[in-house]
Amino acid sequence: MASILAESARRFPTKDALVLGTVRVPYAAVWDQALRYGAVLKSRGVQPGDRVALLIPNIPQFAFAYYGALAVGASVVPVHSLLKHDEMEYILRDCGAKIMIGAAPLLGEGAVAAKAAGVELLGVLDGCPDGIERMEALAATATPLDTYLPRDPQDEAVVLYTSGTTGKPKGAMLSHDNILWNVNTTAFDTIDLKSTDILLGALPLFHSFGQTVVLNGGFRVGASIVLVPRFEAGPVLELMVSEKVSVMAGVPTMFIALLEAAKANPDRPPLRMAASGGAAIPVATIEKVKEVFDIDIYEGYGLSETSPVATFNQERYGRKPGTVGCAIWGVDVEIADAEIADRIVLVPQGERGEIVIRGHNIFKGYLNNPKATAEAIIDGWFRSGDIGIKDEEGFISIVDRTKDMIIRGGFNVYPREVEEVIIRYPGIKQVAVIGIPDDVHGEEIMAVIVAEEGAVVAGELIEWTKEHIGSYKYPRHVEFVTEMPLGPSGKVLKRVLLEQFTK
Repeated sequence: MASILAESARRFPTKDALVLGTVRVPYAAVWDQALRYGAVLKSRGVQPGDRVALLIPNIPQFAFAYYGALAVGASVVPVHSLLKHDEMEYILRDCGAKIMIGAAPLLGEGAVAAKAAGVELLGVLDGCPDGIERMEALAATATPLDTYLPRDPQDEAVVLYTSGTTGKPKGAMLSHDNILWNVNTTAFDTIDLKSTDILLGALPLFHSFGQTVVLNGGFRVGASIVLVPRFEAGPVLELMVSEKVSVMAGVPTMFIALLEAAKANPDRPPLRMAASGGAAIPVATIEKVKEVFDIDIYEGYGLSETSPVATFNQERYGRKPGTVGCAIWGVDVEIADAEIADRIVLVPQGERGEIVIRGHNIFKGYLNNPKATAEAIIDGWFRSGDIGIKDEEGFISIVDRTKDMIIRGGFNVYPREVEEVIIRYPGIKQVAVIGIPDDVHGEEIMAVIVAEEGAVVAGELIEWTKEHIGSYKYPRHVEFVTEMPLGPSGKVLKRVLLEQFTK
């Protein structure tokens, strides 16, 4: 994987690779820093096959450390920046990290975690606690590596920890082959990135979507990446305009926020392509983005375990808003009977079932967890835990997460289906549908709403929804919040809402 950066540094040495504010780092300088970071890691005892944890936001030092670790033959363990120290400690212990490189603003939690786990800590940025050496200073005096250490395609490259919604987070081990195939297929065959593109780097680079599609994909083609350490829609819209961003990859909450920011800013960036993933995007949002920004959103689907991209709306097959497109090249995506756990039994076309995936993008397994690996990969197929439908043209529609499904009075209710209806009600910005405990029906349906001030009355919304959806599906409860709880990747944390409204 280090060859991604090495090759583009050779082809585009003076071209901006990374932009952060007034800082512009050309490809040759990024590669030089990566080789210096790699030399520092090697001097600290990092060997091929060791793991290096990164607790760094979207700043150039993430790329320096990421490719530096890969260049020395180590694998990278990105750590979510919003985790608490005990959660970070678990990850550091579970992966057996040799070293963690952390950004100063995140070391309030990170330093505690590293100390508790017995992991050496190096810092980046000003403000590191006393006793923590700065990676920038060490790299400045280091003799850079001559080049990167070649690795076997099946060697582990990255360990991505899942969100841990069903217990402790699991480390998904991705090989060099997994990521390189996903990068090449996505960049050249699916999204068709160009060296002339300017990408918005707002997706967290510690997350699989931002890492594969934006960082690795952008570097693979020699594009420029405009980094956004913290997403705030107003400033980001201004940045997209001033930097002439041509490609945006984001999660639905980002597009929703940009629509709001656009009300106060008439300027528009020269976007040619927008890609959405990470969570379902309402069709109404896709339509509104087209109206406001004159750009089509291409929705895709994948998971950390699939490197991550598995399906995408692609030009060659046409585009179907409301679906996540067709399987990418070299990958099979089918629908299986979710009730059969020990083998894969595909269901007839058009029937609902569990989305299963096989191909070059399937991970090596869960670190230190052979039981979970055996449950997830059956007969070569990865079981996604998502419920979907495949139509006659091969387009996949996501119905919902298996774990998010609500069972009301014996009927299955899929929150996304209800959300797609409610989001069309005037004045609603965001909606999340959850199931809350109910003595009569087992679970009852609640809609949690972010709305324009005074625009929505709960009773009126319920009555309107009753007219547009089946009687067992409409929400009996409506709650209003000023903002949704979001995870590091921008997903709405429904488990937090469930805790909040079931206390």
